[in-house]
Amino acid sequence: MNITKQVITVSSIEKALKKYVPMTETAFYILLSLTGPRHGYGIIKHVEELSGGRIRLGSGTVYGTLTKMNKDGLITVFADEDRKTLYEISALGKKVMSVEITRLKELHRNAVTFEEDFL
Repeated sequence: MNITKQVITVSSIEKALKKYVPMTETAFYILLSLTGPRHGYGIIKHVEELSGGRIRLGSGTVYGTLTKMNKDGLITVFADEDRKTLYEISALGKKVMSVEITRLKELHRNAVTFEEDFL
């Protein structure tokens, strides 16, 4: 179990928000999958299940994104055992997701409001 506390500074939040918001669909679903510890293949299967099979992430995409997010502090390594690395979302990652979810709620609200204008 990883018990390392992450210190979040205002500048690290601003830097992460600038880099990740608006978020790609891949990044969104990967972070959404890491509310609990998961390894890469578990993320792939979870995203496929959440999206009803619409999104099938390749392993290169997942591990490339995980490496980038780990470097930027959005996720942490929860455990590294039996040749499987388990990741989980960090406090900084939760903050970035919170801002992205607020943005998506606004988009949804406006889409519903004006949907009939496009039918």
